[in-house]
Order: sequence, then structure tokens, then C-alpha cells
Amino acid sequence: MNRWSSLLTISLPLLVWFAGISDVPAQASSGHEDALTETRVANDPHQGHASGRWEGSPEGKAFSEFNHHFAGLCDVVFGLTELGYALQYPLPLWTRLVLPGALGVVGGFVLIWSDHDAWPVGSLSFSETFFGQDREIVEHKFYGVMALLIALCETLRRLGRVRHPVWAAPLVMSILAGALWLFVHSHGNHPAAAKIQFHHSLLAIVGVGAGLSKGMASWLSGALPHTRKRWEVAWAGSVILFGLLLLVYSQ
Repeated sequence: MNRWSSLLTISLPLLVWFAGISDVPAQASSGHEDALTETRVANDPHQGHASGRWEGSPEGKAFSEFNHHFAGLCDVVFGLTELGYALQYPLPLWTRLVLPGALGVVGGFVLIWSDHDAWPVGSLSFSETFFGQDREIVEHKFYGVMALLIALCETLRRLGRVRHPVWAAPLVMSILAGALWLFVHSHGNHPAAAKIQFHHSLLAIVGVGAGLSKGMASWLSGALPHTRKRWEVAWAGSVILFGLLLLVYSQ
């Protein structure tokens, strides 16, 4: 009971936090927002593909597909490493840090490059990016924050700086929350919104499987070795499949 109580203590605040973020309303552009957009386009010729003109354009598609493919490559890399550990291959000790390292790279990449018009590479300010009305941008940025936080927790855990079983919860709960989030992830006014939604729903299903598998492997640490091994293999396989789905993402 102590372990479960500790897990609930850290899991419930995480779920409440993610639920709060996911409630950011997806609103159509008001007249005021349209005026702001027109002003930005007029003042910045590089914003020629802003809003609807960017969504579905060749540049917009290439930008989005590259972001998904890069994240997919990182997922496959750390998924293969996790599979090696699950199958008890004699891997170098440093490979334990591949997962947090890959998540850190993905998190930093998403924070910077997830949206062409968002902070810090676009014309939107920090507050407009993280607290504005564009739900898609807000969700992308918080995915980046989430990845960085989990990378930090897993680094501490795998270096032995924290040993309590509760530290396995952030990875599990973040995967589950992030996967469920994909079911309602906003895609703006993209002309291929239905196709993207279907792909993201597949990602969500695989992500839920990954989170549940990792949760079972963590919480059954005292069970028979072969039982835990099966869940670890399922976890690694789900991560690899998730990465492959990102690698074939297209609009």
C-alpha cells in the first residue's frame, strides 16, 4: 500500500496539470485576432504563410513532417536501447541514459521548432505562444516541457540519485497523459485534418499501450523475472512502433 499511495501522491497532480492544459479552448480567429495576424504579415514578409496560408502549403507540410520524423527517429533509437535491456543484452552502462537523452533532445527541439510562427523562432512573443488562443501551439510547447521534465526525472533515477519507486511514476503517467491527449490534439484549420487525426489516434493507442506496459513492468518489480521481462519487451516494442508511426507521418 505504501508504494501505491506514493504513486498516487505524484500521479494525481500530474493528471490534474495535464487535464488543465488540455482544456485550453480551440477558438476560431476573432476579428481582433485576424487584425493582429494581418499586422504581423504586413510587418514581417516572412509571415506570408501565416495562419491558413501556412497550413497545407508545401513549406508547412515539409516543416511539420520533418518535426514528426525527427521525433520518430529519437523514439526508435531509445526504444531499441530499452529493448536491449528488456532482452538482457550486455549493453554499455552509458546506454541507460539514452532514453532521458533522447527525450531531452526531443523536448528541446519541440520547444524551439514545433511551430514556425511561435516563440522563439517566430513572431509571436513568449506569452502569446504559451498562453495565447492557438491551442495547437500551446499543446506542442507543453509536450516539449513534459519531455524535458521526464528526461530530468529519468536521468536522476538512472544515475541512482533517486531510488524510491515513486520516481518511476512521472514517466508512466506522462506517457499515458500525453497519449490520451493525442486523441483531442488540435490540428487547426489544416486541409488534411481528418488524415492527421486518424494518424494521431493510432499514435495515441500505441502510446497508451506503452504507458501501461511500462507501468506494469515498474510496479511488478518484485514479481517473477520472466513476468517483468514480458512487460519490458512490450514497453520497448510499443516505443519502437510509436517511433515508426512518426517516421511514416505525412500530410
